[in-house]
Amino acid sequence: MAADYDSTEFVDTDFQTHKSPFATPASASDPLRAPTRDEVDRKVVEAQQKLAELKRAQDSLERERSSLEELRRRQSEFQTGRQEMIHNLTRGLGLLEESEFNTRREAEQMVKTIADFRDALTKIEAVHDESWTKENFSTELTRALTAIENARMEWNTARLKLPALSPEALKKTEVETAPPPAASPLASLSFGQLCKIGLAMTWPLVLVALGALGVFIAVLARH
Repeated sequence: MAADYDSTEFVDTDFQTHKSPFATPASASDPLRAPTRDEVDRKVVEAQQKLAELKRAQDSLERERSSLEELRRRQSEFQTGRQEMIHNLTRGLGLLEESEFNTRREAEQMVKTIADFRDALTKIEAVHDESWTKENFSTELTRALTAIENARMEWNTARLKLPALSPEALKKTEVETAPPPAASPLASLSFGQLCKIGLAMTWPLVLVALGALGVFIAVLARH
């Protein structure tokens, strides 16, 4: 069996005793000694390099911060816009659906009213009072009054339900369909023509006035 390992067998004691004369003296690692010019220059370069690295890191963080802020702004805009449009569209749908329902109901009511008006108009126009006789006068008159009363009820009911038959709408329609006032026949005549017409209408009065003046002068002459 091999003998135990002895680490001192491979140590050159002569080499440890006679160290190289170029080895760094013990005083070089003394923390209290003053730094050399080379060491100061080296530390300045190292500090500048660290500052440059920190500047690059700062610029990179600034760009990252700007990108994150833009991302946050867009996310906030998305959330706000989504809530706004959900509210507006939901409210708009409700209003339009209600308006569409009312419009459809009004249209259905209008169709029914048109049919009732036509039926009432047909019944009234079918009344020919000139053909009544003494025997059926009372009956036909009662029938005609009933048709008129039913038509009046249809008319009043429709005016309450349909805005197109409101008093304001009817008044506006009457104003729009009223015929323009008739122009005066003298409006197209010139001033000379008007003078001639005036003279033709007033010359008899002038003659009467002249005759009365002559009589008055003759009476004065006799006295």
